[in-house]
Amino acid sequence: MKIIVDDKIPFIRDALAATGSDVAYLRGSDIGACDVADADALIVRTRTRCDAALLAGSRVSFVATATIGYDHLDTAFLDAAGIRWMNCPGCNSGSVAQYVESVLLVLSRYAGLDLGHSVLGVVGCGHVGSKVVGVARRLGMEVLVCDPPLGHADFVSLDEVARRADVITFHVPLDATTRHMADDRFFSQLVRRPVVINSSRGEVVDTDALLRALDRGLVSQAVVDTWEHEPLIDRRLLERAYLATPHIAGYSADGKANADNMILEGLCRHFALPLPPPVEPPELPSDFVYSGDALQLYDVRIDSRNLKCRPDCFEQLRGDYRLRRERPPRR
Repeated sequence: MKIIVDDKIPFIRDALAATGSDVAYLRGSDIGACDVADADALIVRTRTRCDAALLAGSRVSFVATATIGYDHLDTAFLDAAGIRWMNCPGCNSGSVAQYVESVLLVLSRYAGLDLGHSVLGVVGCGHVGSKVVGVARRLGMEVLVCDPPLGHADFVSLDEVARRADVITFHVPLDATTRHMADDRFFSQLVRRPVVINSSRGEVVDTDALLRALDRGLVSQAVVDTWEHEPLIDRRLLERAYLATPHIAGYSADGKANADNMILEGLCRHFALPLPPPVEPPELPSDFVYSGDALQLYDVRIDSRNLKCRPDCFEQLRGDYRLRRERPPRR
């Protein structure tokens, strides 16, 4: 059996080798039809568009993406072609929650945000958003949750989030209903000059509208991890953003290991292969002493400085990212 794998998916190589498969590791954005023509399975990230142009006429019967989002998969084509596909819902939810926690702590310590007297608007309350809610409440924030498709009685409208929130963070999938969800109309309703955080998909926030909102003082600060037109990010927004990172909010070692294990289970089930031992993320250095400060485990300012200093290296910073741990070392 032959498997094509994005070469930036960490930790999975030994486990795939244990299946006895012929495995080729390629740069995700370079994977082409000739590479997959005689392959049985394809394991990708967001940089590989899986559609008819790539897969029609190939031997591929299984496609997995090591991500929560799957807007890069043409699911209608895959279903029609009889190709089993899977994403990894929730795999990096803890990592994104850690990212938002780091942002909130930085805003509190260095930008004057009083967490105990601030309201966080969480737009999207799936795997990620629900964990962000828990983080914010633990930090003493009042939380407003907006997720119209879920229709929960305790949730509020997006208009109410715009009126009441001091910080607004987006955690929705990208589809026709969420593309440019944060547009000129949305920003015009803001009352409290909130900080806006986007770590969902770049196209959820209209870049030009966000820049206009910053110019008009409707938004006090922008924190951007996901960008429209990646990796060709908008340099105006990069300069204006309080924190700017290269789409790495979900890039913890824990989240990557979770995705690997979900994919291995799906792959082995599909091809009736024995399941290899689970993938484990590497431990923190033995001399690491955790003080209890979450910024010690992850300080978002470091990633922001790296991107602002090296904006042309967006893909390199993302692809070669030194994966962080979500939890302190076990003692």
